[in-house]
Amino acid sequence: MTFNDIFKSSFLEKAVEFSVSDVVIAMLISFAIGLFIFYVYKKTFAGVMYSSSFGVSIMAMTLITTLIILAVTSNIVLSLGMVGALSIVRFRTAVKEPLDIAFLFWAISAGIVVGAGLIPMAVIGSVFIGIILMVFVNKKSTDTPYIVVLNLVSDEAENAAMILIKEKTKKSLVKAKTVNKNGIELTIEVRLLDMSAKLLNELLNINGVINACLVSYNGDYTA
Repeated sequence: MTFNDIFKSSFLEKAVEFSVSDVVIAMLISFAIGLFIFYVYKKTFAGVMYSSSFGVSIMAMTLITTLIILAVTSNIVLSLGMVGALSIVRFRTAVKEPLDIAFLFWAISAGIVVGAGLIPMAVIGSVFIGIILMVFVNKKSTDTPYIVVLNLVSDEAENAAMILIKEKTKKSLVKAKTVNKNGIELTIEVRLLDMSAKLLNELLNINGVINACLVSYNGDYTA
């Protein structure tokens, strides 16, 4: 055994057993696809508060997944160890929007496909998914539900308000009713005949209607 054999490192020998050009090309393509996913996320975001950090995380997820798959495909023994190591990873961050889950899976899937070398599949699939999301998520409904909140002083005012609402809307449904000594509070889900808010003005003209409020309702919560 010589001096070189003592300090010989198998790790350093294996560290050069990959193509730098292949890694660079795969990471660049993964970055481009991740950037496209980020763009689609910004254009289709329909939540309350936009989080730019989540969009950047989507792009980073694509790059990280590609790097992992490149490492796994280069060595069978490494792939078995990688599966065991990744199985202990747990994420506790709550996903607020259901659509965000789709973007997370999209980023991971794109990274896996690029890392596996199926670049045309990754590009065509990502473009197709992006078009589908932009068409259906940004599609505006013509039958948007609204919530009407009324403060009334008597049963007569309630009856008059309900008659007017049934006449001026496509559909109405009482979601909640609160009665106290100060009067009555009604919460009604309605489908307006048009997108104007003239219904509130007509409700306020009824004797006994103290206050009227119209709120957009997306179906994710109930009154």
